Amino acid sequence: MTVYFIGAGPGAADLITVRGARTLARCRVCLYAGSLVPRELLAECPPDARLVDTAQLDLDRITAELVAAHEAGHDVARLHSGDPSVFSAVAEQMRRLDAAGVPYDVVPGVPAFAAAAAALKRELTIPTVGQTVILTRVAQQATPMPDGEDLAALGRSGALLVLHLAARYVDRVVAELLPHYGADCPAAVVAMASRADELVLRGTLDDIATQVKTAGVIRTAVIIVGRTLAAAQFPDSHLYSTARPRPCAPGSPAAP
Repeated sequence: MTVYFIGAGPGAADLITVRGARTLARCRVCLYAGSLVPRELLAECPPDARLVDTAQLDLDRITAELVAAHEAGHDVARLHSGDPSVFSAVAEQMRRLDAAGVPYDVVPGVPAFAAAAAALKRELTIPTVGQTVILTRVAQQATPMPDGEDLAALGRSGALLVLHLAARYVDRVVAELLPHYGADCPAAVVAMASRADELVLRGTLDDIATQVKTAGVIRTAVIIVGRTLAAAQFPDSHLYSTARPRPCAPGSPAAP
């Protein structure tokens, strides 16, 4: 039997992938993060499925549930918010399953930063303005950041930054980025992206912290900082540019 790490998406139940929903529908056991995963998704599980909310479970107990389900001959859905590839705590679960000899697979999901960009109606990479997106967070009570990955170091790149798990520390974020981006740099915060209670704040580094505190945003939000958020004057991308030479399609009037 197999453990499936499934990305549930950013919040809206209909943003799970088709593969994710189909996998969920055949798993007799589902472990889910109750504080983050929409309850509506659990309706995709078989009617007799064992449902385990992991919100209050530590890694040992989660692993024990996964191993027990495997030994009982059941496929297991481990439902994570967003996409398992970033800030999901999947790596340590995989490591333990490797040690236990339990096979697993990963079904990607829509990440929070993508849902935030959709809410803002912005492409995060703009020709000649910015072609790099850095996904990061700040170290506070959680695991320390590795050397060289502090905000000051990342900010020196000038790239667009997407910060997860950082809304409650917005004052610190602004203070560390101001010297590198300037007070007029566009900034945005999207809380509860894709959900019915989605909140979008737009501004600059000069005023975004005040907006966040006024709105009372402290969790389930991403902070985005960078010039591409407000870019308006830029050339068309080379891919679709009318100036790009293109071979004539067979049968077209210009074809030999």
